[in-house]
Amino acid sequence: MSAGLQEPTAPAPQAVWALDLDGVVWLAGRAIPGSAQAVEALRRGGMHVVFLTNNSGPLLSGHVAALAGAGIECSPEDVATSAQAAASMLQPGSAAAVVGDEGVHEALAERGVLIVPAASRPAAVVVGRTLALDYDELAEAASAVRDGARLVATNTDATFPTGHGLLPGAGALVAFVATASGCEPEVAGKPHRAMASLVRQRYGGVDWVVGDRADTDGAFARQVGAHFGLVLSGVTQRSQLPVDPRPDIVAGDLAELVAGYMGAGRCGPAGTPQA
Repeated sequence: MSAGLQEPTAPAPQAVWALDLDGVVWLAGRAIPGSAQAVEALRRGGMHVVFLTNNSGPLLSGHVAALAGAGIECSPEDVATSAQAAASMLQPGSAAAVVGDEGVHEALAERGVLIVPAASRPAAVVVGRTLALDYDELAEAASAVRDGARLVATNTDATFPTGHGLLPGAGALVAFVATASGCEPEVAGKPHRAMASLVRQRYGGVDWVVGDRADTDGAFARQVGAHFGLVLSGVTQRSQLPVDPRPDIVAGDLAELVAGYMGAGRCGPAGTPQA
């Protein structure tokens, strides 16, 4: 290179913000006011915004469409689900029975896992949240686990936030199969290792995790070495503070959290401290 000329420098890597969906961006699919504007503010600030959800039920295209309906455009690669994390724990070509909705079936199929009835001695039983409960299906799943199948849970969230309060989460179904089989599940979603590995492989690392639960989102932030922002628009209420792990920011919702962060003008903790 000629004297006096400098080699071009590579652009600085974007900070990655990983946002939960239920209780952060929306409640039961209905957008929380200001969430789309908050995501746009992060993107204008040079952040790479991705979405991590323990909700294994919808198809990936359903998550993307729901985000678009909430005013947030994104690519499928920017959404990571507990169903995908669960699928990553199984070997391509293996056989699994499923208690769960279409998102679990999609993720397993993309992984090359054959979906079979629980009575056919599968290598694994994958359990996620579903509204179509069938006692016989749950009983057969438990029998398959007793017979030696791995019990893989997409997640063990006890509750699922909606605009009308909390509903039972995937953890309730996992508990049924675990109790009936006498086997502890291998858990895929936040805050567990499979989701952390998926996120590192796909995004390289995460700088901020924003969620509505300390036990999943906060613990996941610690798992991946990220800051933790807690919003009070989902499961966790202000009366339940303090929580562990301790958030770096506590805010009423995503819009308030991002405004506090941007107002601080730095990468360290900002916003309202935990009570």
